[in-house]
Amino acid sequence: MSAGFPDLPAFPPFPLEESQRIYDSPWCGLRRDLLRLPSGELQEYHVIEITPAVCVVPVLRDGSLAMLWQHRHPHGRTHWEIPAGRMHAGEDPADAARRELREETGLAPERIERLAGFYPTNGISAHYAHVFVAHGCKPGGAQELDVTERLSVHAVPEAAVRARLLAGGFEDAFTSLGLFYYFFSAPRAGAAATAR
Repeated sequence: MSAGFPDLPAFPPFPLEESQRIYDSPWCGLRRDLLRLPSGELQEYHVIEITPAVCVVPVLRDGSLAMLWQHRHPHGRTHWEIPAGRMHAGEDPADAARRELREETGLAPERIERLAGFYPTNGISAHYAHVFVAHGCKPGGAQELDVTERLSVHAVPEAAVRARLLAGGFEDAFTSLGLFYYFFSAPRAGAAATAR
């Protein structure tokens, strides 16, 4: 993508001398690559393999946003998030966004729009996340939570979400980036400037 300023020529990849599987599970994998450096030396590089993901900004019909108050086991904390989750094998990203929205919130959108995508941890993984906004969300069925998911769903005024975002009040990266893409996408940024 070259909006704003252009990309430069890409660096060539390091030659891969060897790749070894260290760990595999349905959730993640770990591999050990041996890279050949320009000096001729070999360098270990450990790569975590995680399937692609989606995150969704759910906009209710009244303009408020559906936010999750969610517990996360790895750091043991509960904080605010937007719906997010892994894609199934062969699943279209937009379909995955609709599914995750329904499973975590019980909501169904009138329309779904892709905003952007990003690599959340590209120093250690090729894991990629697609960002969507779900417009006109309404009740669409019961939640289908995983056994380790602890969350509740809350309608929060858009202005309150924006204020918390700009104050640095969201610690989850998927949530922060997803909301920034939502609030500062071209049409919304123009609308916000007009409203001021």
